Amino acid sequence: MNCNKYRALASRWWNREIRPLLILALIMFSMRSSLADWNVVPSGSMQPTILVGDRVLVNKLAYDLKVPFTTWHIAEWSNPQRGDIAVFFSPKDGTRLVKRVIGLPGDTIELRNDELFINGQSVDCTTLPPKISEPIPELERAHSLFATEKLPTHPHAIMAINGIPAMRTFGPVRISADQYFMMGDNRDNSFDSRYFGTVDRSQIVGRTSRVVLSLDKSNYWLPRWSRTCSSLDSYAK
Repeated sequence: MNCNKYRALASRWWNREIRPLLILALIMFSMRSSLADWNVVPSGSMQPTILVGDRVLVNKLAYDLKVPFTTWHIAEWSNPQRGDIAVFFSPKDGTRLVKRVIGLPGDTIELRNDELFINGQSVDCTTLPPKISEPIPELERAHSLFATEKLPTHPHAIMAINGIPAMRTFGPVRISADQYFMMGDNRDNSFDSRYFGTVDRSQIVGRTSRVVLSLDKSNYWLPRWSRTCSSLDSYAK
């Protein structure tokens, strides 16, 4: 009698409480997997555009629609453009990374002492307004150089750090079909396509253009309210 009673209670608990929560969780995680998500940025490889502690919104519908929890494409309506900040899986170890799209299929990419060349043409740089680099800790800022790189259609901030080992000269390399060359805006402190090679189109998760929340590591992880819900384009030039 007691066993029947417990089975009935368990059945009601499953139907009224557990199953609806599981269905809701499945829907929520499916949406995060294929529609929109956020990405925590733990390193300074995209400084000064993205700071350590930023949480950036990932638009997973920017280029295509994928089967939830996979990289299988159901439909594609766009491809990454030069200057986009893309989220992708590293071809080296599968880690999810955030970098800028520099090279498109068919491009030839070269770096000469931190000067970028695309298809044999140097990409111009101009002075970066000091307000863009101000959030970076003073000690790091003192040993760095900042500029606005005039990438065609998408000028953006970059930085270089004096005195540390870095791959400042690279290539030239030609980008194969369905491959993309990714680089961090912090050119001397970024593990990117210079080290692990180009990224296959199928491994690109989506695009980010907005900070959802920013926490300041150097100030007890307190929020940087001025960056919350801000566009990354506002830190470009």
